[in-house]
Amino acid sequence: MEKTYSPAEVEAKHYAAWEKTGAFASDARSSRKPYAIMMPPPNVTGSLHMGHALTFTLQDTLIRHKRMQGFDALWQPGTDHASIAVHTILERQLHEKKLTRRDLGREKFMEMAWNWKKESGSTIVRQLRRLGASADWVRERFTMDEGNNRAVAKVFVDLYREGLVYKDKRLVNWDPKLRTVVSDLEVEQKEVKGHMWHFRYPLADDPTQYVCIATTRPETMLGDGAVAVHPDDERYKHLVGKLVRLPLAERLIPVIADEYPDPEKGSGAVKITAAHDFNDFAVWQRHRDKDYFKKQKDGGLINLFTPDAKMNENCPKQYQGLDRYEARKRIIADLEALGLVDKIENLVHVVPHGDRSGVVIEPYLTEQWYCDAATLAKPALEAVETGATKFVPKQWAALVHFAPAVVGASDSGVVWAGWKSFRRRTGKRCARRSTKALRQSGGVKARRRCAGYLVLLRAVAVLNPWLAGKNA
Repeated sequence: MEKTYSPAEVEAKHYAAWEKTGAFASDARSSRKPYAIMMPPPNVTGSLHMGHALTFTLQDTLIRHKRMQGFDALWQPGTDHASIAVHTILERQLHEKKLTRRDLGREKFMEMAWNWKKESGSTIVRQLRRLGASADWVRERFTMDEGNNRAVAKVFVDLYREGLVYKDKRLVNWDPKLRTVVSDLEVEQKEVKGHMWHFRYPLADDPTQYVCIATTRPETMLGDGAVAVHPDDERYKHLVGKLVRLPLAERLIPVIADEYPDPEKGSGAVKITAAHDFNDFAVWQRHRDKDYFKKQKDGGLINLFTPDAKMNENCPKQYQGLDRYEARKRIIADLEALGLVDKIENLVHVVPHGDRSGVVIEPYLTEQWYCDAATLAKPALEAVETGATKFVPKQWAALVHFAPAVVGASDSGVVWAGWKSFRRRTGKRCARRSTKALRQSGGVKARRRCAGYLVLLRAVAVLNPWLAGKNA
């Protein structure tokens, strides 16, 4: 007998024997009372950390206890495809070869993703086995398995028919390097040194007079749709309803009254760039039916950027095609030449960055799929309130009550490694072809609508795995 205990040798031998004899297996045909735990699928890209160890230890303890009590206990294992993380890794590999995913095309890119998963994606499963996790490994699933693909497609269409999934044009957190939507939890707020630029917007009827606004992002001024002032701010009451000339863009925009501006901050006047700022978008929503927005290009929602944060065709020609920061330099220089820079202040402020790409995130206007999170949360809230679902410790139940405040959650992104999202096509001519395509790709039927057809097709975007993954 060895003097010292060697866990690597002893545990591996016993674990292999347990697996071989089916000690962790469940039996759906069993007459025993069922007990099941769904393993929160760890990212296939990752390695186990302390959070995993805690979660899986608790689940393993519960599942072993129920087995000993005679339950038909199932601990369902699996891994998540981690679309953004995989996408980032593969893009780096391609970059080393001086290629992009667009050089490959989606089909070959996905082949590359599957090959990478086979080669590198089993690390976390090996670690779980090494920990002694008593999951039913015969049932192991991967979120991109064909069965899960069909399930996601079916649930998506069911939710769409119930009005719980819908398309809308809103501002999102946009990563211009990865060219995709990212969630709030994937955004890092970093303190950076920057500037506050104060610009003068001349009055249309008296160019010698002006309203002074301040911004940390001068490149967005080209998309301004209004200047807002507080309705109780005596300095500006006489200007509400008047027009100012937007420098460089040479458009006339209104001065409007809204409670968003703080009279105590800066000049008290705020530029409203609804397509590039979340607070400004909220102001625009309150005033969107007013003629002063309706008469503007795109109803005052003027998007200035391409998906990779270059200035687009909505900008004056001299800025089109420039990177956002190069455009910033040119705009400041041009405004200085016109004598419209009032002052420049140094400041340290918080700027959102993508946690994977490291680049500055842009509020970006785009059409995405959303789910009605408030409605979907109601059964969960009721279960907590009636005691059907219990939290341990109890104070965590309070977090559930944040759910009604969530109006809608974005359910799509534009990376390629993941479940394909859907797009809509209308018109009778395409209905038969579109329905066939959807059946082949997702095993679900398209839906007829009113005078023509509304057909859901697989799109370039992918579904957000945090939402779609719940249906896998």
